Amino acid sequence: MEEKSSRFKRICVFCGSSPGKKSSYQEAAVQLGNELVERGIDLVYGGGSAGLMGLISQAVHHGGRHVLGVIPRTLMPREIAGETVGEVRPVSGMHERKAEMGRQADAFIALPGGYGTLEELLEVITWAQLGIHQKPVKPVITLL
Repeated sequence: MEEKSSRFKRICVFCGSSPGKKSSYQEAAVQLGNELVERGIDLVYGGGSAGLMGLISQAVHHGGRHVLGVIPRTLMPREIAGETVGEVRPVSGMHERKAEMGRQADAFIALPGGYGTLEELLEVITWAQLGIHQKPVKPVITLL
């Protein structure tokens, strides 16, 4: 299959560390991961191996693209269940996590998640509004 071209090298996806209440959330995470692979785009995400985070990271990694997970050390025991894929970059806290994800990504997408996902999305929207970045933000969010 021929790879579609994209102006983005790396996209940050905010999503839940839970699988959510609807199977459509899980299907969307896998579908988005496959679409990133098809377009030759690497993933930046929250670093967890559980829930939607685990599904999208596995889809992108298994498709041969680079996966960068950025996770606060304090969340590692809760959000990493089993093996992670790709590169895991531990950071000191949530502020550093968001800043690093923002630096590494060319655009942002939000899938279903909880309050943390919503907060991450609102922060990058605020950064765009304030002119801190000019990167596209695409929310496709439902609270889990």
